[in-house]
Parts: sequence; structure tokens; C-alpha cells
Amino acid sequence: MATQSNTSTKTFTRDEVSKHRTKGDLWIIIDSKVYDISRFANLHPGGLNVLLDEEVAGQDATKIFFGLHRHEVLLKPAYARLQIGTLQDESPVILAPIPGQISTVPYGEPTWLTNGYYSPYFKESHRALQKAFRKFVDEVIYPDAQACEESGKRLSQSVVDLMAEKNINAMRLGPGKHLKGLTLMDGVVQPEEFDYFHEMILNQEVSRIGARGYGDGLLAGMVIGLPPVLNFGSEELKRKVIPEVFGGKKFICLAISEAFAGSDVAGLKTTATKTEDGKHWIVNGTKKWITNGTFAGYFTVGCRTEGGFTVILVERGEGVETMPIKTSYSSAAGTAYITFDNVKVPVENTLGPEDAGLIVMLSNFNHERWVMTCVSIRSQRMVVEECMKWVNQREVFGRPLVSQAVIRHKLAGMIARVESAQAWLENVTYQMTKMSYKQQSAKLAGQIGFIKMYATRTAQETAADAVQIFGGRGITKTGMGRFIEHYHRTVTFDSLLGGAEDVLGDLGVRQAIKQMPKNARL
Repeated sequence: MATQSNTSTKTFTRDEVSKHRTKGDLWIIIDSKVYDISRFANLHPGGLNVLLDEEVAGQDATKIFFGLHRHEVLLKPAYARLQIGTLQDESPVILAPIPGQISTVPYGEPTWLTNGYYSPYFKESHRALQKAFRKFVDEVIYPDAQACEESGKRLSQSVVDLMAEKNINAMRLGPGKHLKGLTLMDGVVQPEEFDYFHEMILNQEVSRIGARGYGDGLLAGMVIGLPPVLNFGSEELKRKVIPEVFGGKKFICLAISEAFAGSDVAGLKTTATKTEDGKHWIVNGTKKWITNGTFAGYFTVGCRTEGGFTVILVERGEGVETMPIKTSYSSAAGTAYITFDNVKVPVENTLGPEDAGLIVMLSNFNHERWVMTCVSIRSQRMVVEECMKWVNQREVFGRPLVSQAVIRHKLAGMIARVESAQAWLENVTYQMTKMSYKQQSAKLAGQIGFIKMYATRTAQETAADAVQIFGGRGITKTGMGRFIEHYHRTVTFDSLLGGAEDVLGDLGVRQAIKQMPKNARL
């Protein structure tokens, strides 16, 4: 046995480890690393007897460990400290993930990121942004996401500040004039070359965190609430609001949905009436299911006005009250019920034409649904990767789970769904890069409606299959199947937000029917 002073560099033979197999003197081997769990044994959630089993105590427990625990457990400081050395002449097989690393699991990445495959859509700047942003997500966003998803607290201000520093908030609104003069992600992509594929990368990389509530809490309200200000606000209003939001000093949300009206904009009951001098709006009413509403400083509000429907930017202040709504996912999303009680708002905060607010709202629906589609598809791929890992390490009846034909059949369906959805998404995204905003509205509203419907429906199929593959672990909030349980519990959010599946499917058909040639016959 080596005698280096640093215990983590000590080496042991398997025979030496096997001598430590009793209560109070208990060692085990996991992936060539030796752990002294003598003091920890009584604290083990599974009980002491499990550790004293003859296949565990003093033995190589690698297979047993990875049948019950995720690798991340070994990386936690409390457990990492239990390591006292390594096995002589042996090296770990299962390595800790490296921030920014590309997965080598088949279908764990979209084809364009998979070694040996090609794509006509992605350039070097796309790959550079993906590499830099994934590292940022792994190192900065992921740990905050796991903590906040559990605690229900909104994202940490330190994360917001780092995102602002790299102009991530600005990039999440897609290509446009708002990026001019900014240094994007430390310069890996220039503002003038930033396109919808770059934005797609940001959306898909964020979704890898496996924390759906936090994902929406990661300023999703900004993505849908700020564009009306950016595109329809006065220059003075934009000079004030946009730097605050991009800089992470204030948050913004979109407040359209109501308890009575839901997605029926024509049925909104929130009102805005002008004061006698015509200088202010007085806003009254309620909004419900508003993402980021609990911590927003600005609210992009849809109001019924005398001549129709008007969108107004309301700043948090007297008469504005927000209350959290408990939903299936974490309150980290900041989902809120909002009350406006005689809120006085300057008329300069009107976004777009008075009484023509429907144009303001519809202008961003395609982009909003496209973003949700990006997220839904990449989240499905994360589940595919989880399942691929699990079926290869889980043994049943003395054989890997993947040896079961029914399991392979489920995997085949999951892979086919996510690959087809990603291919469709990339095609639609390419069309977006070639079309003006007006052309996108005319030609892609139906396509985007269809692909969102398809993505969220296939997501629910994949969620159901994944639970069956993981069994009891797939309905347990901790341990091996925790990401599967979370995904299955929260997957329906995407099927409702931005338009329910049936509504979007009908939208696509109606748009297609409008384009039917009059001379078309069987």
C-alpha cells in the first residue's frame, strides 16, 4: 500500500479493502475509488444493513451503487470527503462531467452536434456560441436551477447579473436592431450575424437544466413581455425600459390571460379608461397565470378600451398587487395572479395604436410559440438520454433492461419523435432566417402552430414511456428518476402555454385552407 500524505492519492489492493467489512470499520469500492463509510453508515437513508450486505461491505459495489444512485451523488462534498484512495493499478471508468461537454450517448445531442454528422444550417459562429453558452449553463445556471426549483425562490440576482454582462438577455429576443453595438457572449458571435439558429441554441441549451419551473422563471416573461415595448413603444419609453430589463435591474412580464377569458382576447375584462385631461390611463381588472408576475417590475397589459383593445405598459406601484399561484411546477417561475386597482399610467406607456392592441399581441405569437417548440424538443432529447443511460445500466432478471424488446420498442418511438421534431424545427427556423417578419406572419403562423402541437403531443408520449421505463423511480422526486418524474409532472405546461394544442392545430388548418387554389379538384 502506498503511503503518500494526501489520503486521496493512497492506493489499496482489493484484498486490503475486503478486510474492512464490519460495523465501525466499513469500506467499499465504487468505480476503482475506495470509500471509508464507517461513520456514514448509520446515516445511510437505506439503513445500515444494506451496507453490511456481503456483496457490498468491503467489496466492489459499483454495479449496485449505479443501480440505485446517480453519479452526481459521489460529487457532493459530503460524500466526496469519504473517499480515502483508489485501487492499485486501476482507473475510474465513469468520469465526472466536464462543463460544456458534448454527450456521446446516441441521440443525446441533435445531429448537428454529433461527431461525424453534417448540417447545412449551422456555421462556425453557431458552434462557438453553443460551446460557450453550454459551459455557462453548466457552471452558472444549472446549480442555481436545481436549488431554486426545490426552494421555489426566483433565480439568483448573481445569475441575472452574469447573463446581463454577456448580453444573454438581449440575445434571447432574437436577431434585430436591439443587438447593435453589443458584445455577445464575450464576442463569440457578432450582432450582425446573429440569427434565429443562434437564438435556437440559447433556448435549447437552457432547457437541458431539467428544471421546468426555473426555466420559465429564467426571465421567460421578458421573452414575451418585452417585444411589444421593443417594437411598439415610444423612443423615450424604450430608452428607459430596455436597458433596465436587459441589464437585469428590473423584470417584465406579459399580462394577457384572465380567469374569465383565458386566451380569448376579445373576452378580456381588464379595462383602461382615460382621465379627463387625457394624460393618463386608469387600469382596473385582474390577470391570471402570469409567468414572472410575482417579481416583475413591469407588466405588458392587455386592456379593454373604449374603442377596442389596447396594450399598455404598467409599472409596479400603487394599486398593483401580485399573488403567487401554485401550479404543477415550482414557484420559481413566479406564476402570479395580478390585481390592478385604479392604477394610474401615463398615456405615453401605450404600446402601439390605441384600440388596435390585437396587432401588438399577434405580432409576437409566432416567435413565442417557436421558442416553446425549441424548449419542448430539447427537453424530450434530455429524457431520451436519461432513458438510454438507464436501460444500459439497470439489470433485471440478470440482464440489462435494454435486452427487453418492449423497452427497445419504447426507445424507438422516443428517438423517432425527437429526431423528426428537431428536423422540422430546423427547417422552419431556416425559413425564418430568409423571411421578413411580415412574411413569417403570412407563411409560418400555421407551420409554427403545427410544429408546436406536434412537439408538445410527442413530448407527452415520451414522458409516459419514460415513466414506464424507469418504473417506480419514474414517479419518485429524488434519486435515479428525478428528472423523469419532474418531466412527466410538468410536460403539459408547453401544451397549454402560447396556445392549446387543438387551437394551434386548427389555426394551421385554417391558414392552409385560405391558401387552397380555387381550381383544385380530385
